[in-house]
Amino acid sequence: MKLKMERNNLMVEDAEIGFRNFAGVVGPYNKTGEKSFVIFLDPKDAEDLEAKGWNIKWPKERDDIPPEEDTRKPYFNVKVEFGEYPPKCVLIAKDVVTQLDELGVAQLDTAEIEKVDVIINPYHWTVNGKSGIKAYLNSIYVTIVTNDFIERYGI
Repeated sequence: MKLKMERNNLMVEDAEIGFRNFAGVVGPYNKTGEKSFVIFLDPKDAEDLEAKGWNIKWPKERDDIPPEEDTRKPYFNVKVEFGEYPPKCVLIAKDVVTQLDELGVAQLDTAEIEKVDVIINPYHWTVNGKSGIKAYLNSIYVTIVTNDFIERYGI
């Protein structure tokens, strides 16, 4: 994974994403039905971003996992909003490139992902003397694992 700031956006190459909810399914951690996902980070990158005001979530210590065996990573949440400035969402399957709309992006929830590149638009906020950065999706390029049928039918 490689992070860099470009034109005030955070670019993440070879991102490891999780907790995918591109469909906006309402659940115990998503009562409002908002579309979102998380980007997992190496601890050093997480510390650097946190120092700059990003809202990094760190895994809580668990009694059932020795610290040296705990492979969980810190992460930050990314909101996916299709409003006035919708994100560019691109699905790549072999040689077939498809731009996904607000409904089509839901297929990323169950896709078998090979590679993800993401551009994040950081929104700097200040409320009641507190401040931070909220992450919004600007662009996502998802390459999925293909098989003979995907290649044959282009789906």
